[in-house]
Amino acid sequence: MIVREYEKDEITVHRVPIMLMGGIVMISLALTSAVSLGFFERQAIPSEARDQAGTTMSASRSLYFFDEANGDVRVEDAGSGEEIARFAPGTGGFVRTAVRGFAYQRRVNGFGAEVPFDLIEWDNGMLTLVDPTTGKAVELHSFGAGNRQTFANFLIEEPQ
Repeated sequence: MIVREYEKDEITVHRVPIMLMGGIVMISLALTSAVSLGFFERQAIPSEARDQAGTTMSASRSLYFFDEANGDVRVEDAGSGEEIARFAPGTGGFVRTAVRGFAYQRRVNGFGAEVPFDLIEWDNGMLTLVDPTTGKAVELHSFGAGNRQTFANFLIEEPQ
């Protein structure tokens, strides 16, 4: 049996992987700086892209979202107080996630739940959920057709 003895602190790392990792970090920093300094154009900012394209709002609705004691998430029209939708525990995962993200931002910034969220449909078919208190917005079409449709259903007002 061959036993190899190592010196106490004999841990070696080859130079090539270290140099490659350093190169990746340097390239990332260079590209980030180039965009920040204006050498490269930023990706489209949805609100600016809509302005340039002349996109207009085709429908909107102000909504409240409530976490119920039994775990349900209730969606309510801000104007009429009418319940639009209810998601039991284990359902409506995207709605729960999107709204809880907004609620967290409100808490961090010292806002409460008094101001409703705005759901906006644009004439190009895109949907945006906006929190007027923090100015944050989520482009809902970015999360797939099913998740977009869940929020699009909130815009449909049933006849009285």
